Amino acid sequence: MVVTNLSKWFGDVVAVSDISFTVWPGVTALLGPNGAGKSTALRMIAGLTPPSQGTVSVLGANPRRDTAVRGRIGLVSQEEHLFQEQRALDFVTLAGQLNHLSDAEGAARKVLATVELDPDDKRPIASYSKGMRQRVKLAQALVHEPDVLLADEPLTGLDPRQRLHMIKLIQDLGANGVCVVVSSHVLDEVERLGSRVLVIAQGRMAAQGDFHGIRALMDDRPHRIRVRASDARELGAQLLAHAGVRGVSVSATDELEVNTDDVELFRTRIASVAKAANVRLLEVQPLDDDLESVFRYLVGR
Repeated sequence: MVVTNLSKWFGDVVAVSDISFTVWPGVTALLGPNGAGKSTALRMIAGLTPPSQGTVSVLGANPRRDTAVRGRIGLVSQEEHLFQEQRALDFVTLAGQLNHLSDAEGAARKVLATVELDPDDKRPIASYSKGMRQRVKLAQALVHEPDVLLADEPLTGLDPRQRLHMIKLIQDLGANGVCVVVSSHVLDEVERLGSRVLVIAQGRMAAQGDFHGIRALMDDRPHRIRVRASDARELGAQLLAHAGVRGVSVSATDELEVNTDDVELFRTRIASVAKAANVRLLEVQPLDDDLESVFRYLVGR
């Protein structure tokens, strides 16, 4: 999947502005706050919405013009596009028929079981919980075994057990060669789904790559590391003379926070500094090497 200089505007409102990225088989997370342009970008990639500018290539074709390639894409929309009075089996079977499956009902039964729904449930979709409706949407997106899966906030409404099952299912799809793009504004979800991240902020591509690599690009502020030690004050005093340490603050008798410009240098020397100071190290923990820190920094940049 190749997206090049993609933009979409509605009148004077710019939803997506000049984003470019390439996605390969495996799981890629599309991270951004609500209103960042994630849903609009996914709809353009799926061929449902024409771009105002730029191009989208999926499996070597334009999904807006090539109906064959659209048939190789599965889309889990954030909106509730469900026939509420139908049974889940009927709805997913219809999706299979629209994708020209020879045994649409058989495929529907299989994929409903995969998302932990009973294919023989007689209740209409309207009676389902939010989490169950989410799983119906995922089932219809997977019934034809697509090569590309675009999932817009697919974990919304799921309970913790269902969420873990869904994450495992998405990871398995990626491991089996499906190109999966999953959008979310929930940071811990993205971190569980995979380390390949696209960050969209205010319709623009703020960053892309492994989130550890993204954090390494943030050279205009130091990394923060929490250190627990038997004598935090003594260790802090010694670390101030340590190359790469910009500042130290002691928060408790056994805990301090270190700001450093060179994480690798700090990690290689902290043990020897502690030993020389006759201080026992208890814990060394980065405070801003997670997606929440990356997200806040990039969006506020």
